[in-house]
Amino acid sequence: MSTISTLDPRAVAVTRAIHVGDVEGLRRLLEDDPGLAVVRLGDDDPGGMSRPLLHVATDWPGHFPRVAETIAVLVAAGADVDARFRGPHEETALHWAASSDDVEALHALLDAGADIEADGAVIAGGTPLTDATAFGQWGAARALVARGARAGLFDLAALGMTSELLSALESSGRAGDEVDHAFWSACHGNRLDTAQALVELGADVDWLPPWEDATPLDIAARVGAHDVVRWLHGLGARSCEDLGQP
Repeated sequence: MSTISTLDPRAVAVTRAIHVGDVEGLRRLLEDDPGLAVVRLGDDDPGGMSRPLLHVATDWPGHFPRVAETIAVLVAAGADVDARFRGPHEETALHWAASSDDVEALHALLDAGADIEADGAVIAGGTPLTDATAFGQWGAARALVARGARAGLFDLAALGMTSELLSALESSGRAGDEVDHAFWSACHGNRLDTAQALVELGADVDWLPPWEDATPLDIAARVGAHDVVRWLHGLGARSCEDLGQP
């Protein structure tokens, strides 16, 4: 798979066709240059970054016009649906679609055979679902679970899948850290019912995760989960500032 500069006229033309939804123009470009579907755009030198064309179709902020058709045309022309970004992380195009809540692109990639459990997420090297729940992309998260993605405790809590979460915690022995972790995630996902169920299991309402200085109250306030914030205040929950954290 060759790599070309993003300033190469072929790269400019194909990127524009993808981003404006010019599917007919994209198809002509691919027919005129049969190897174009499998090129990478960018720089493969040490420290450089490059991406396949399916990543162009799922690049932030996503939701490009006719993206499902674009993806189908690229895959039909030979694009590898599980090709990875090359750089500081190794996300697939499905990770990128999940990260921008682009459900149309997500379904198109899965329909084309994308690996729903591919690792390499920018968040903890996880799956597309890991990115979706961590970034609060709830449409993508729900779509991935509906398509069969394996949901962990964090995902179940963030999506408000309370019965499934409680069953999973029961199977794991309800370890304290797991309950606390799930509680933080429920607050992140604005899932009041789930958070309430986890408090009944002994969740620490002031738990600090290892990845950032944000208590459940902090994260609920950040995402605008007003009902959760009011409820947490009623429990005496504290922010990092209240706890004397920087």
